[in-house]
Amino acid sequence: MLILPPLSLYIHMPWCIKKCPYCDFNSHELKANLAEEEYIEALLADLQEHRDNIKGRTLHSIFIGGGTPSLFSASSITKLLDAIHSTLPFPKHLEITLEANPGAIDQQQFQGFHQAGINRLSIGVQSFQEKKLKALGRIHSGDEAQRAVNIARKAGINNFNIDLMFGLPEQNIQDALYDLQMATSLSPTHISWYQLNIEPHTAFYHRPPVLPHDETIWEMQTLGQGLLAKNNYKQYEVSAYSKEHYQCQHNNNYWEFGDYIGIGAGAHSKITDPETQSIIRCWKTKNPRDYLNPQKSFIAEQKTVPKNEIAFEFMLNALRLYKKIPVKLFIERTGLSIESILEKVKIAQENKLLVLSKNEKVFHTTTKGKRFLNNLLEIFI
Repeated sequence: MLILPPLSLYIHMPWCIKKCPYCDFNSHELKANLAEEEYIEALLADLQEHRDNIKGRTLHSIFIGGGTPSLFSASSITKLLDAIHSTLPFPKHLEITLEANPGAIDQQQFQGFHQAGINRLSIGVQSFQEKKLKALGRIHSGDEAQRAVNIARKAGINNFNIDLMFGLPEQNIQDALYDLQMATSLSPTHISWYQLNIEPHTAFYHRPPVLPHDETIWEMQTLGQGLLAKNNYKQYEVSAYSKEHYQCQHNNNYWEFGDYIGIGAGAHSKITDPETQSIIRCWKTKNPRDYLNPQKSFIAEQKTVPKNEIAFEFMLNALRLYKKIPVKLFIERTGLSIESILEKVKIAQENKLLVLSKNEKVFHTTTKGKRFLNNLLEIFI
């Protein structure tokens, strides 16, 4: 039987100053005035369409992503969060994250965000080196990235993540470690450090840059993990490292196969329906112009996840985590028995990719499983 998991809210702001060549998110260069008021109203109308599915539930976390959410004014974020609170009650100290571009922030704005209720930032640094930032199409400098951290602290937001990438064009091991050393010297509570992948529908896909060899990237990752551990950043997911007590609660809910509402252009939702004992996914229309058109539906597509796909979807998320996963969590979030996947678990164990405890209470990826996660996931398709 499915048990209702925690419920998070994701809010997508689709505009950015400049589209980065590696970005495959639903983001659009801002070529005219920001339709700020209209978009906030559309988000709130979008949320209202979910009210029957979320009646009586309390929010676990809020994440405002993009695009570049920091293009919006503090007054708009205040209006948005106040209206959400009246629709979906949430506790005073709820984790509320806002993504910010170091090239699009100022002191007064961040103070306004903090007063609005933002208590966690995710700052998209990617690199502290000018040549690497230019190759990635970023609009900020390394100095501006450091300034953004100082602005956040002065605004009273001490819980913040720094986003970094490795495996960049013409990057060597020393470059990658330098970025990490710079990040740790700023003492963020959380660091997201992930490999640059060339995704379809990006400028890099059509004009691929020269990236480091796989062996170099693996060494970057291994040495970087050691550097982060030495600085008391514990890895708890494939690309997430945090100080003690500062794991991202919003992302943890995703990885533990929790529920989430997605509002905004291109946002995704996953909702557990207790009456039908099913999991429902929906996607919002991607083009901001269509999303703002009152004659069109917010929902582009909706489907019930077939029972034979649920186990894979759970594993796709949960196996990213570095902790042991309770079998009980699998049963509660999927409505399936552990026996339904035992044959696949056995194959994963035989390949030394996964371990299921003898009493069948927990399972976790092995060191080999972490390195070859895609091979492990393929077993559960």
